[in-house]
Amino acid sequence: MTTTTPAMAPNPHRPSRWPRQLAFATAAWLLAAAWGSVVQTQFNLQALVALGVDVPLRQRVLTTLQDLAGFAPVYAGILAAGWLPALVLAAVLAHRWPAARTAFFTSAAGLGMVAAVRAVDAAAPMPVFIDATRGWPGLLTMAAGAAWGGWLWARAAR
Repeated sequence: MTTTTPAMAPNPHRPSRWPRQLAFATAAWLLAAAWGSVVQTQFNLQALVALGVDVPLRQRVLTTLQDLAGFAPVYAGILAAGWLPALVLAAVLAHRWPAARTAFFTSAAGLGMVAAVRAVDAAAPMPVFIDATRGWPGLLTMAAGAAWGGWLWARAAR
């Protein structure tokens, strides 16, 4: 039988950190998903402009809002699939090397997003599921938003 010493007993007056960390994780994930949705919309619209299609500002805004409602939830799922293993690994590494916590979470979030998008591309029937990620500029811009989300989480959820 094990006994709990006063030093090891949980403090009933100190609130748990889990709700706070979950809130920060959710906020970072939603911001990264919104960023990715807006980026892919603007890359797609710019591709139409390059083909000679006139896309006025009003249409850009409406299309962006429609994609935030329609595509962002799909992208959030893809992002979560990439973030889950990547951020668990970042948390393990950050526990071992706390000084590098922010770097681990930032890098893991960006790389997890790239891995998830590439996995979806490999499984999808079309050549590329998210057209903005076909080239390096779009992929890196979307990865930057995911990395930003990882950075926010690392900084806020200490």
